[in-house]
Amino acid sequence: QVQLVESGGGLVQPGGSLRLSCAASGSIFSIYAMGWYRQAPGKQRELVAAITSGGSTNYADSVKGRFTISRDNAKNTVYLQMNSLKPEDTAVYYCNAAWGPYDYWGQGTQVTVSS
Repeated sequence: QVQLVESGGGLVQPGGSLRLSCAASGSIFSIYAMGWYRQAPGKQRELVAAITSGGSTNYADSVKGRFTISRDNAKNTVYLQMNSLKPEDTAVYYCNAAWGPYDYWGQGTQVTVSS
């Protein structure tokens, strides 16, 4: 069992930055692939960025060059640095941990990009 707690969301102006954190507990964090997903009102949840246990990353085309995912296995934490934010980045952001048949989600954190 893995518990995930996201933090760092909030209201930011277009062009601004935020860093999301996801703290994990309850299992061996380093073996999990970690991901950040988001869901905007009326839309399906989509993958934003992911990082494997070995540190390989991939990003949605819409955030490439603006967002960076990273992990600190010593702190059992995964981060999402979001720069040059746009109004279309507004969504609830969810942290995900996956390993084999196991799949865990956090409760989500709201990110609102608005002037």
